[in-house]
Amino acid sequence: MPVLHNRVNNEELKQLMLAETEPRITVSFYKYFYIAEPATFRNNLYVVFKELKVFGRIYIANEGINGQMSVPESNFDAFKDALYNAAPELNGIRLNIAVDDDGKSFWVLRMKVRPKIVADGIDDPTFDMARTGRYLKAREYNELSEKPDTIVVDMRNHYEYEVGHFENAIEVPSDTFRDQLPMAVDMLKGNEDKNIIMYCTGGIRCEKASAYMLHNGFKNVFHVEGGIIEYARKAKEENLPLKFRGKNFVFDERLGERITEDVLAQCHICGTPCDTHTNCKNDGCHLLFIQCDACAAKYEGCCSEECKEEKNMPEDQQRAQRAGRENGMMIFNKSKQHPLRKHRDEWKGERG
Repeated sequence: MPVLHNRVNNEELKQLMLAETEPRITVSFYKYFYIAEPATFRNNLYVVFKELKVFGRIYIANEGINGQMSVPESNFDAFKDALYNAAPELNGIRLNIAVDDDGKSFWVLRMKVRPKIVADGIDDPTFDMARTGRYLKAREYNELSEKPDTIVVDMRNHYEYEVGHFENAIEVPSDTFRDQLPMAVDMLKGNEDKNIIMYCTGGIRCEKASAYMLHNGFKNVFHVEGGIIEYARKAKEENLPLKFRGKNFVFDERLGERITEDVLAQCHICGTPCDTHTNCKNDGCHLLFIQCDACAAKYEGCCSEECKEEKNMPEDQQRAQRAGRENGMMIFNKSKQHPLRKHRDEWKGERG
C-alpha cells in the first residue's frame, strides 16, 4: 500500500522546492459535481499526483473538487490527463493558469476530504447548486459592468478586496464566505431585477454565490468565468481594457499576483502606499498584514514592536511568554477586528 500522505518535514520540503531548476506552472481549478466516495477518489488521485511531483492543496467533498497546484512544466500534460480521467465530469475542466507566477507557490502535496469544498453555512435542503448564474467571459464582463442597471459584487474577504478589486465593485464586509452570503442578500434587497455580477479569485465562491442569489429571488445573476485569474488572462490576450485594479490575493506562498500597477492599499503600520502581504515573523502571532519595506526592516518582519521583542527572545522565554495565550496572539488572524487592523482603520480615518 503506497504512502498516502507526506512524511518529510515542511522546512526540508520547502528547501527542496527552492533548489529545483525546472520551471513549474501554478494552476487552479474546481468543479461542482457529485462524488460518492470522496476518500477513495482522493487516494486514487493522490498516488498519481505524487508520482508526477505535483505540489499544492486539493479539497474533495461530496459536492466536488477544489485545487490549487504547482506542476513541473515537463509533467503538465500528464497532470492534465490524470485530472481529466479522474471522473467524466472533469474531462476538459477549465484550468486557471496563474497570471504572475515564479513557480514557487507550493512545496508539498496536501489533499484533504472535507464536508464541502467551500464552507458556506447553507443548510437549506431546497438549495440547488446546479442552478447557477450565467458565466461572463472577459469581454462580456466589460460590456455588462458598464451598464447603469448593473451591480458588481466582490465575494472575497476584506483582506483580498483591500489590495485589488474591479472598478465600482461592492465589498461585502465580512471575514468569512459563510457570513457573506446572507449579508450580500441583505445588502442587495430591492435590486432583484438588476444585473448582479458576482466575482472571486478563481470562480468557485462566486459560482456558489450566484446560485444562492437566485435561490433568494434575484433574477439576473451572473458570475465571472474563472474569476479574476481567468478574466485577467483573457483581457490581456484580447487587449481589452482591464477593469480590475491592483493585486489579486492568492492563497499560496506568493500571497498575490499583480494585475495592474495600481497600489490601492497602505502599510498597516505607517500608512505608506503598499500592497505587500506578509505574516508576522513572531511565531506567537503570524498575523497576515500589509507591510512596507521600511517597516519590514524596522520591525524585522513583525507587526509591532512587541512582536519584534518576543521574536528575539530565547526560545524557552518565547514559549513561556506564549503559555496560556489562546492561539498565540491571534495566530494567522485575518479578522478586521484585530487590533492592528483597527489601528490602520483609525489612521486612515484621521487622514480622510
